[in-house]
Amino acid sequence: MDTTVHDPLVGRLLDGRYRVEARIAVGGMATVYRAVDTRLDRVLALKVMHPGLAADTGFVERFIREAKAVARLDHANVVGVYDQGTDGTYVYLAMEYVAGCTLRDVLRERGALQPRAALDILEPVLAALGAAHRAQLIHRDMKPENVLIGDDGRVKVADFGLVRAVDTQTSSTGAGSLLGTVSYLAPEQIEYGVVDQRTDVYACGVVLYETLTGRKPRSGGTPAQVIFQQLSEAMPAPSAVVPGLAPALDRLVARATARDPLDRPVDAVELLAEVRAARAALTAEQLDDRPAGVVPAAVAATGSEEPTSVVPLPPVTDRAADHAGDRLNRTSRLVMPPLPPLEPADPPGAGRGPGRRRGGRRGPIAVVLVLLALLGAGAGVWYIVDGQFTTVPAVLSLPQGQARQKLSSAGLDSRVEQDFSLTVPRGSVIGTDPAPGGRVRDHATVTLTVSKGPQQVRVPALKGRTLAAARQELTRAGLAPGTVTRAFSDAVPQGQVISTDPAGGGDRAPGTPVAITVSRGAAIEVPDVIGDSVSDAQQELEQAGVKVALAQDEVFSDEADAGSVARVSPSGEVGAGDTVTITVSKGQQTFEVPEVTGKSQDDAERILKAAGFDTRVINLFFGDTVFSQSPDGGGQAPKGATITLWVR
Repeated sequence: MDTTVHDPLVGRLLDGRYRVEARIAVGGMATVYRAVDTRLDRVLALKVMHPGLAADTGFVERFIREAKAVARLDHANVVGVYDQGTDGTYVYLAMEYVAGCTLRDVLRERGALQPRAALDILEPVLAALGAAHRAQLIHRDMKPENVLIGDDGRVKVADFGLVRAVDTQTSSTGAGSLLGTVSYLAPEQIEYGVVDQRTDVYACGVVLYETLTGRKPRSGGTPAQVIFQQLSEAMPAPSAVVPGLAPALDRLVARATARDPLDRPVDAVELLAEVRAARAALTAEQLDDRPAGVVPAAVAATGSEEPTSVVPLPPVTDRAADHAGDRLNRTSRLVMPPLPPLEPADPPGAGRGPGRRRGGRRGPIAVVLVLLALLGAGAGVWYIVDGQFTTVPAVLSLPQGQARQKLSSAGLDSRVEQDFSLTVPRGSVIGTDPAPGGRVRDHATVTLTVSKGPQQVRVPALKGRTLAAARQELTRAGLAPGTVTRAFSDAVPQGQVISTDPAGGGDRAPGTPVAITVSRGAAIEVPDVIGDSVSDAQQELEQAGVKVALAQDEVFSDEADAGSVARVSPSGEVGAGDTVTITVSKGQQTFEVPEVTGKSQDDAERILKAAGFDTRVINLFFGDTVFSQSPDGGGQAPKGATITLWVR
């Protein structure tokens, strides 16, 4: 049943431009409609924020600011943003409409995918996120619902509605809450509110797990149960659900979903390089292994998927200072053992002997003693848990000197390690151990990992390798095989690499595309056979080392007689074994000669030249009238032929 008729926006002209035709999907933050831009007459998707969120001025301002940032992303795998505006209480985005389905639809219908299909979907997703990460943008809501698969097979990432710049505030919903979808939130998002490119990497790891197994890695009746598992348990291996999956796929999922963000790839670009390397190492049988007996996990009775929502979290303490009130709050959340049961009250009419009276007096005293003991235990636990510990301050992205000074001010020592980073400038902090917000003993040592700048990998020397071998070697080196061009070479055999750009031996950042030039072998000059008979031309071309094909259609030719060769394609230089097509001539094309006898000389010349002929005039008696022409009017002559006029 079509429920869109009950939607007040369906059928309405929004902002005087967009005619809303149908509702496509409803999410936790917005509703998506199919609409027509009446100004440009094109179909597009219209994403309209829910009125409750649209009433929040701060949220709307961030929505508009970040929509503009996403609109600057020009990538084939990112859903384009065309326009943004408001119409009364409606705040909307006009976006590219992708006819097709979502990855969630595919998983619901088919369950687990073959590894080849799963990687075919994941690679363009990572390419899109890599472009966003290089533009210092984070998606923050990666899940199968936001992966669109067009009818033409193109994969696009949609719904950058939670996107934010790397250097902006993590949450816009206030303290104690976090935007996102529970199953795809990284542990550091939940625990500390820390969001960077690696949180998108984590979500992509969960998506890869789902595509390989057909189900989510965590099960729980409530968001709290899922969150607890994400914080306390490592990601299960896909092969535990689908036996026989290649270990490389298990390693990919484990690497992307490591609980410690420092153990994950730094961004989608690095994960994409690892995915391509893993694919290159898999055999065709491993890539096409069909998961047997694996079906999608049951969907709730409503049929709706887990929405993007505001996820409530415990109050987050200030990472820069550890106030006394925060310590009290943490102590008050300790789980106390249950109180022992009190003695039962006397039943009605029971006697009050001496023993009974003594027991009645002892009951309240016992309760007081138990409470005092519990309070003392609580104070002792507070001293052990909080009294001797310090919270690691947030120093990510700070220069090394400032980070060490901030740790010293918090009463902590530090030591420095170095690692590569594509996103963090040289000399600034990539990560800490323990992570920001972690609790360590006073004067403990915190390890700072400081950026050495982008990692550089050596471009391998590939001259003389086959194209397939060159591509594999580039992938193993962490580089991306780029465009392939073919050129003639007398020195390099056909099919082998002549050169690369950049050349072998140089250093480049991981993921850099490397263009490859492959040899076509020694060049062969195509003989000039135009005007020759077909048999003679074929023999001469085959002796030169090329194959010959005969075009089905004949053509007119001013150079070749009918039945001879009129055209050779390609001409010039070709490679050995290339095919050359010859076209047979129909002779010269002729046209009807206009009748101009009886006309003035000027008119006759004008008519003939307009018809494509040249003229020659013979004036016998210095007159002005044409009394004869050759060829005669109505006859046939080739274009450009000379028509002789006799004038008197």
